[in-house]
Amino acid sequence: MPLPFLTADHAFDQAVDEPLPFDDRDRWRRPYRPGPWRVGAAALLLLLASYVLVAAVVITVAETLRAGAICFAAALFVIVCALRLLRVGVWVSARGVRQVGFFRTRTASWGPTVSMRTVQQPVRWLGLPRTVQGQALLLVRTDRVQEYVTPLMTTYNADFLARPEAFDRAADTIEAWAAEYGQS
Repeated sequence: MPLPFLTADHAFDQAVDEPLPFDDRDRWRRPYRPGPWRVGAAALLLLLASYVLVAAVVITVAETLRAGAICFAAALFVIVCALRLLRVGVWVSARGVRQVGFFRTRTASWGPTVSMRTVQQPVRWLGLPRTVQGQALLLVRTDRVQEYVTPLMTTYNADFLARPEAFDRAADTIEAWAAEYGQS
Protein backbone atom coordinates (compact mmCIF):
# COMPACT_ATOMS: atom_id res chain seq x y z
CA MET A 1 0.00 0.00 0.00
CA PRO A 2 1.67 3.27 -1.08
CA LEU A 3 1.89 6.07 1.43
CA PRO A 4 1.95 9.21 -0.74
CA PHE A 5 2.20 11.56 2.21
CA LEU A 6 5.64 10.11 2.98
CA THR A 7 7.20 10.87 -0.39
CA ALA A 8 8.91 14.14 -1.09
CA ASP A 9 7.52 14.35 -4.60
CA HIS A 10 3.91 13.27 -4.13
CA ALA A 11 2.86 15.80 -6.78
CA PHE A 12 4.73 13.74 -9.39
CA ASP A 13 3.11 10.49 -8.27
CA GLN A 14 -0.27 11.55 -9.59
CA ALA A 15 -1.38 10.26 -12.97
CA VAL A 16 -2.42 13.71 -14.14
CA ASP A 17 0.42 16.13 -14.89
CA GLU A 18 -1.59 19.19 -13.91
CA PRO A 19 0.10 21.39 -11.34
CA LEU A 20 -1.44 21.60 -7.92
CA PRO A 21 -2.77 25.04 -6.93
CA PHE A 22 0.07 25.61 -4.48
CA ASP A 23 2.84 24.43 -6.82
CA ASP A 24 5.16 27.26 -7.80
CA ARG A 25 6.32 26.76 -11.40
CA ASP A 26 9.14 29.27 -10.90
CA ARG A 27 10.91 27.09 -8.32
CA TRP A 28 13.56 24.67 -9.53
CA ARG A 29 12.30 21.10 -9.15
CA ARG A 30 13.50 17.65 -10.12
CA PRO A 31 10.78 15.93 -12.20
CA TYR A 32 11.76 12.47 -10.92
CA ARG A 33 12.92 10.73 -7.78
CA PRO A 34 16.63 10.17 -7.20
CA GLY A 35 17.51 6.62 -8.16
CA PRO A 36 18.42 3.85 -5.72
CA TRP A 37 22.08 3.85 -6.82
CA ARG A 38 22.45 7.54 -6.02
CA VAL A 39 20.60 7.27 -2.70
CA GLY A 40 22.55 4.14 -1.75
CA ALA A 41 25.91 5.78 -2.46
CA ALA A 42 24.91 8.85 -0.43
CA ALA A 43 23.76 6.62 2.44
CA LEU A 44 27.10 4.81 2.45
CA LEU A 45 28.94 8.14 2.51
CA LEU A 46 26.81 9.30 5.44
CA LEU A 47 27.51 6.02 7.24
CA LEU A 48 31.23 6.58 6.68
CA ALA A 49 30.85 10.14 8.01
CA SER A 50 29.20 8.86 11.18
CA TYR A 51 32.18 6.57 11.86
CA VAL A 52 34.60 9.43 11.20
CA LEU A 53 32.63 11.68 13.59
CA VAL A 54 32.84 9.03 16.33
CA ALA A 55 36.56 8.74 15.62
CA ALA A 56 36.85 12.54 15.90
CA VAL A 57 35.27 12.46 19.36
CA VAL A 58 37.52 9.62 20.52
CA ILE A 59 40.64 11.33 19.15
CA THR A 60 39.67 14.63 20.76
CA VAL A 61 39.16 13.01 24.17
CA ALA A 62 42.18 10.71 23.98
CA GLU A 63 44.75 12.86 22.20
CA THR A 64 44.88 16.40 20.94
CA LEU A 65 42.23 18.88 19.97
CA ARG A 66 44.00 19.57 16.66
CA ALA A 67 43.86 15.95 15.48
CA GLY A 68 40.19 15.75 16.45
CA ALA A 69 39.44 18.95 14.54
CA ILE A 70 41.12 17.53 11.43
CA CYS A 71 39.05 14.36 11.73
CA PHE A 72 35.88 16.42 12.26
CA ALA A 73 36.68 18.50 9.14
CA ALA A 74 37.10 15.28 7.14
CA ALA A 75 33.67 14.10 8.33
CA LEU A 76 32.11 17.42 7.32
CA PHE A 77 33.71 17.10 3.89
CA VAL A 78 32.21 13.60 3.44
CA ILE A 79 28.77 14.90 4.53
CA VAL A 80 28.95 17.77 2.02
CA CYS A 81 29.93 15.31 -0.73
CA ALA A 82 26.96 13.06 0.13
CA LEU A 83 24.55 15.99 0.03
CA ARG A 84 25.98 17.21 -3.27
CA LEU A 85 25.62 13.69 -4.70
CA LEU A 86 21.92 13.76 -3.82
CA ARG A 87 21.53 17.14 -5.56
CA VAL A 88 22.98 15.93 -8.89
CA GLY A 89 20.43 15.61 -11.71
CA VAL A 90 18.16 17.56 -14.02
CA TRP A 91 16.01 20.36 -12.60
CA VAL A 92 13.31 22.34 -14.41
CA SER A 93 11.40 25.55 -13.81
CA ALA A 94 9.56 28.14 -15.86
CA ARG A 95 12.93 29.84 -16.47
CA GLY A 96 14.69 26.86 -18.06
CA VAL A 97 16.37 23.52 -17.52
CA ARG A 98 19.34 23.04 -15.20
CA GLN A 99 21.80 20.15 -15.26
CA VAL A 100 23.43 19.88 -11.86
CA GLY A 101 26.67 17.92 -11.82
CA PHE A 102 28.95 17.12 -8.91
CA PHE A 103 31.40 19.89 -9.76
CA ARG A 104 29.45 22.23 -12.06
CA THR A 105 25.96 23.34 -12.95
CA ARG A 106 24.73 24.33 -16.41
CA THR A 107 21.49 26.22 -17.06
CA ALA A 108 19.71 26.72 -20.38
CA SER A 109 16.80 29.13 -20.68
CA TRP A 110 13.68 28.01 -22.48
CA GLY A 111 13.28 29.61 -25.85
CA PRO A 112 12.74 28.92 -29.51
CA THR A 113 16.40 27.88 -29.90
CA VAL A 114 16.13 25.15 -27.22
CA SER A 115 14.46 21.78 -27.75
CA MET A 116 14.51 18.32 -26.22
CA ARG A 117 14.56 14.92 -27.87
CA THR A 118 15.02 11.33 -26.75
CA VAL A 119 17.37 9.23 -28.88
CA GLN A 120 18.73 5.68 -28.91
CA GLN A 121 22.54 5.81 -28.73
CA PRO A 122 25.56 4.43 -26.84
CA VAL A 123 25.53 5.90 -23.32
CA ARG A 124 27.93 5.72 -20.39
CA TRP A 125 27.13 3.18 -17.68
CA LEU A 126 26.94 4.95 -14.27
CA GLY A 127 29.17 7.71 -15.64
CA LEU A 128 32.07 5.31 -16.19
CA PRO A 129 33.99 5.01 -19.48
CA ARG A 130 32.16 1.79 -20.41
CA THR A 131 29.33 2.42 -22.90
CA VAL A 132 26.17 0.41 -23.51
CA GLN A 133 23.25 0.87 -25.87
CA GLY A 134 20.54 2.95 -24.22
CA GLN A 135 18.41 6.05 -24.44
CA ALA A 136 19.45 9.60 -23.75
CA LEU A 137 17.47 12.81 -23.33
CA LEU A 138 19.29 15.44 -25.35
CA LEU A 139 19.16 19.20 -24.96
CA VAL A 140 19.48 20.67 -28.44
CA ARG A 141 20.47 24.34 -28.72
CA THR A 142 20.44 25.91 -32.15
CA ASP A 143 22.44 29.09 -32.54
CA ARG A 144 22.25 30.75 -35.95
CA VAL A 145 24.33 28.21 -37.88
CA GLN A 146 25.55 25.62 -35.39
CA GLU A 147 23.69 23.04 -33.32
CA TYR A 148 24.91 22.10 -29.82
CA VAL A 149 23.74 18.81 -28.33
CA THR A 150 24.13 18.04 -24.63
CA PRO A 151 22.93 14.76 -23.04
CA LEU A 152 20.93 15.61 -19.92
CA MET A 153 20.20 12.11 -18.62
CA THR A 154 20.42 8.51 -19.78
CA THR A 155 18.81 5.17 -19.00
CA TYR A 156 22.09 4.00 -17.44
CA ASN A 157 22.90 6.83 -15.05
CA ALA A 158 22.58 6.54 -11.27
CA ASP A 159 18.95 7.68 -11.29
CA PHE A 160 17.54 5.37 -13.96
CA LEU A 161 19.67 2.21 -13.96
CA ALA A 162 17.22 -0.75 -14.15
CA ARG A 163 14.27 1.71 -14.14
CA PRO A 164 13.40 2.36 -17.82
CA GLU A 165 9.80 3.36 -17.03
CA ALA A 166 11.05 6.06 -14.65
CA PHE A 167 13.33 7.38 -17.42
CA ASP A 168 10.42 7.49 -19.87
CA ARG A 169 8.24 9.36 -17.35
CA ALA A 170 10.98 11.87 -16.53
CA ALA A 171 11.88 12.44 -20.19
CA ASP A 172 8.21 12.99 -21.07
CA THR A 173 7.85 15.47 -18.21
CA ILE A 174 10.94 17.45 -19.21
CA GLU A 175 9.88 17.45 -22.87
CA ALA A 176 6.45 18.76 -21.77
CA TRP A 177 8.12 21.58 -19.85
CA ALA A 178 10.18 22.39 -22.94
CA ALA A 179 7.09 22.43 -25.15
CA GLU A 180 5.15 24.59 -22.70
CA TYR A 181 7.82 27.21 -22.03
CA GLY A 182 9.82 27.02 -25.28
CA GLN A 183 7.36 29.02 -27.36
CA SER A 184 7.97 32.31 -25.54
